[in-house]
Amino acid sequence: MQTAHEIGQRVVAISSMDVYRAWGVALELEAGPLDPLPITEDSPLRTTRKVYPEESLKILRNTFTWLNEDYDKIAVEEAIQGDPAVSWSILRLPMVYGPGDPLHRFFPLLKRITDGRSTILFSEDFAAWRGPRGYVENVAHAIAVVATSDRAAGRIYNICDEPSLSEHAWQSKIAKQMNWKGRFVLLPRGQTPKHLLQPGNAAQHLVASSDRIRTGLGYEEPVELEEAIRRTIAWEQQNPPGIVNPQQFDYSAEDAALTQVPWENQENQGKENQEEA
Repeated sequence: MQTAHEIGQRVVAISSMDVYRAWGVALELEAGPLDPLPITEDSPLRTTRKVYPEESLKILRNTFTWLNEDYDKIAVEEAIQGDPAVSWSILRLPMVYGPGDPLHRFFPLLKRITDGRSTILFSEDFAAWRGPRGYVENVAHAIAVVATSDRAAGRIYNICDEPSLSEHAWQSKIAKQMNWKGRFVLLPRGQTPKHLLQPGNAAQHLVASSDRIRTGLGYEEPVELEEAIRRTIAWEQQNPPGIVNPQQFDYSAEDAALTQVPWENQENQGKENQEEA
């Protein structure tokens, strides 16, 4: 902020939706009831400043070497808002996907499809979970809209696709573009292989509203959803991650779990997959 005093009249800060209390509830960092939805820019923030447990930090540091236990964008936002000498705008970003994604969010599904898996398993709670997403070019456009609008001064904006799709619906869209003829099978959490379980409280959805930037600044996504998925698949296929954790693809455990599912349930879920897509 001291540097900004000398070079500009406004700071456009890139923050994250992980500042919200709902995110802390989903990560089981915050005690108490679920937060109401949708999450708006006025929703409460986390009271716990430590965002990720040490186990998660170790995994994330493989990609983000700068990440440490003090990581917290709430402190960044406070520093920016607390400096009276420079105007500010803050954008709270979703899970960003697309070409260049360092986390390769599409990769686990695409690998299973290219490996010829006819069945892909989900835990029921994770399949139903809804969270905020945004295609990288659309997110960049939103940043540009805020940076070039004087009306954005002193304002906070959520950036995300709407509506927020469930994880099942989201991966069904990706699979459809891959012309995958298999089926998703949803399992109770207790029957789901451990490597497929997602940590946290899936009952806390993270459905966010981006109405403020849409109505206030006229923001619209320049790249529509199906095209965004198509471009992301193409990039992932040409740029697989350099390191793949083989434990993430324990097909023997997945096959064993599948044998415990009655065949009629698999058939019914196959029909649901088609309707979802």
